[in-house]
Amino acid sequence: MYHDNVISIILGGGQGSRLYPLTESRSKPAVPIAGKYRLVDIPISNCINSEIKRMFVLTQFNSASLNKHIKNTYHFSFFSSAFVDVLAAEQTINSDAWFQGTADAVRQSMHHFLSHDFEYALILSGDQLYQMDFNKMLDAHREADAKITIATLPVKEKEATSFGILKTDENNVITSFIEKPDASLLPDWTSEVSNEMKKQGRNHLASMGIYIFNRDLLIELMNNPETNDFGKEIIPQSIDKHKTLSYQFEGYWTDIGNIDSFFEANLGLTDEIPQFDLFNNTNRIYTRARMLPTTKISGTTLNKAVIAEGCIINAAKIEHSVIGIRSRIGNESTIINTYMMGSDSYQTLSQVTSKSKIPMGIGERCFIKNAIIDKNCCIGNDVRINGSSHSKDTETDTYVIKEGIVVIKKGATIPHGTVIN
Repeated sequence: MYHDNVISIILGGGQGSRLYPLTESRSKPAVPIAGKYRLVDIPISNCINSEIKRMFVLTQFNSASLNKHIKNTYHFSFFSSAFVDVLAAEQTINSDAWFQGTADAVRQSMHHFLSHDFEYALILSGDQLYQMDFNKMLDAHREADAKITIATLPVKEKEATSFGILKTDENNVITSFIEKPDASLLPDWTSEVSNEMKKQGRNHLASMGIYIFNRDLLIELMNNPETNDFGKEIIPQSIDKHKTLSYQFEGYWTDIGNIDSFFEANLGLTDEIPQFDLFNNTNRIYTRARMLPTTKISGTTLNKAVIAEGCIINAAKIEHSVIGIRSRIGNESTIINTYMMGSDSYQTLSQVTSKSKIPMGIGERCFIKNAIIDKNCCIGNDVRINGSSHSKDTETDTYVIKEGIVVIKKGATIPHGTVIN
């Protein structure tokens, strides 16, 4: 095992504008997923499951909720060297600028990393959904005597234009790399993949944005202030100079870069056999331990629904939806193709029954389809929300429509009888 000589650096991303409005008041790694987790729980859980327990999370926008989540979640023994530290962009004697890219974020934080002993730096993204044993990747890196290893995913031709695509020799050493190639170039950029991947037409190797660097090389590369990004600059420039290995990964992996992919990834958890497996003894996803009551459901038809703890549900029907912690849904409401994130706290009985204010949750006789309802929203009675491909992209004070998905903003109140489509 490598836990004594590896540090993990989790890149929290920039402003997260493609996930707006979910990132309006929180950083991208703090966005709630799967009803009870946060995005940052995924890379941290992969590290813990791989016995890598020294982790830094780099962020610079709206990091308060991320700090709070990590402080309340990841507690290790006093006798352990394990930790999860959040490093926000900070002004120093050497720099007064925000992070300019993935590599610049690591460069500006190097003084924190170098106060620890390590041989390998594992660099991860904070906005991907996957389960991976990093020890296997570290084994491959060490056996090949590589200086850099990149986790790669076989992808289909139509997806390849969105990724950094690479070619390898017979020893999986990367020989060439191209960032987001034009479709006309792709026939020259196929790679040797397994028979199973060939059957699926996944013949192009894409960088997953997961890297291992040897300590000495990382220090050397970070001494060059001209390079700001791993994918666009450091990796292409390093291939000819330093032995760079491709580690092929064939499991489920998705990059949660925009509202559409975020929506799909969450609703995918309701599949009969979901590609992302939360029901796994060895690859657990860890999150904050909340002392919540069991969920109470009355008179509701459920089909392909994932429901977190602490909910009170009287809906008529919930279908192909994820319902988050402490959600309340009123009588005769129908919820379809929806991710409801839930609430941060319960209201008192007098607040829920108040005639003057709409309580948190979804009221009675509502119809909600193709929506993301952020935390702590108050949706009145007889509200109709129906996102579709015909819905125009729109933004108001309380909701955004993007790519046919209606996103109700965090803490928004939607009055009785409102229609959004």
